[in-house]
Amino acid sequence: MKRTRGITCSLLTAGAFLGVALTAAELKTEPAMTALSALDEQARQRVRTEARVHLLPESSELFRGVESLEPEGSGRVPNYLRALTPLPESIKFLAHLIKTFVYDGTLAPETKLGMALRVAQINNSPYTAAHVQRMLRASERGKSVLAAIKASRFSTLPVADGDALRYAETLSRDVHGPPDAEFRKIRGSFNDSQIVELVFTACFFNYFTRYAEALHLPVEPWVLDSVPAAVPAKAPPPARVALVSDEQMTIAGELIAGAKDPARQAAMLNLGIANSLRAMMLVPAFSQAWRSGFRNPENPAVDRGIKLQISFAVSMANGCRYCTLHQVQGLRRLGVTPSKLIAMKKDDSELTPRELTAVIFARKVTAQPGGIMDADYDRVRKEFGEKGALEVLMQTCNFAFMNRFTDGLRLPSEDEAIRVYRETYGGDFQR
Repeated sequence: MKRTRGITCSLLTAGAFLGVALTAAELKTEPAMTALSALDEQARQRVRTEARVHLLPESSELFRGVESLEPEGSGRVPNYLRALTPLPESIKFLAHLIKTFVYDGTLAPETKLGMALRVAQINNSPYTAAHVQRMLRASERGKSVLAAIKASRFSTLPVADGDALRYAETLSRDVHGPPDAEFRKIRGSFNDSQIVELVFTACFFNYFTRYAEALHLPVEPWVLDSVPAAVPAKAPPPARVALVSDEQMTIAGELIAGAKDPARQAAMLNLGIANSLRAMMLVPAFSQAWRSGFRNPENPAVDRGIKLQISFAVSMANGCRYCTLHQVQGLRRLGVTPSKLIAMKKDDSELTPRELTAVIFARKVTAQPGGIMDADYDRVRKEFGEKGALEVLMQTCNFAFMNRFTDGLRLPSEDEAIRVYRETYGGDFQR
């Protein structure tokens, strides 16, 4: 099937393989770019709404010692952390992730926040837009980025900032990222580590917008009314080539040791050092922050098999070669038969009712991040419970991230993943 811009082609593929009736909205060649004025109005209305999950009180002990973007003693805890009541071990992970992705690395925070705002516009996330605009107003550079986005006039910005904003748009619409000619232009503004940082940023906010909108998080009044926190100053621009850091060498040593450990290799699908990890090493702080969240919650409500079914469904819907191969390999190792995997490329007849509930929800979050309704979340909650529903959502968001990271960077699949896929389907992956 011929590839088109946006997610239309991959969603049609998912519909043909997985038996989904896609709506007209899902079949748009490119998701609409929601105007900031519309997102602002939605954000004001969202102050008075209720989340689809219980929000933990701001005074809870679970927030003690958690990294915050707010001044010490303010008492402000954002709703994206308060919503993690069923998965309290994820609170510190998400708080650290946001602070790292915005303020660490070598790119200016304002550049990454501008990227986040473009993702929020594409995915229709008033919650994300409200938080990001507040942070952009904390500096003169941020105000310039915000003004350029409001006017849709990137020519007023440095070339690199305009390239970054366009990159976030492209990767949000299509997990495969820009065509080669456009990517070569981006390489003129950024070195390898910075390109991976750009990808990390776009991937994370595609994760975050889906999380915030699926839970229908209310916008905190202080986000709309308070004076923003100051933006930390950045170091001078890095070298034109990325220098290998002490952190990268440390991580490399740990990964090499893990590749020689049979038990750890079994958990890593016998891939050695996965190519996704090799790419992430170029931005070690981001890599460590992201990988720290990839742990099963204590007493998970959703088993590994269903989580792999979610990952497979999202990766298929996005047409992500790299992640689809990994999920096939993981499902095979769990004992899913080749006949079931072959059937899953045609329709949903081989899925259990429990698997189907998770997969249908995951596909909708993938296709329409801002279109999840109470009834959608209620169906998942009825099947999996409060904790399980949040696990299903988080797994879906994880692969909104990973699909864009791996195929956006055109990472080659590992030999073992290719072998298992060919053995299962009798040929190579085709979008």
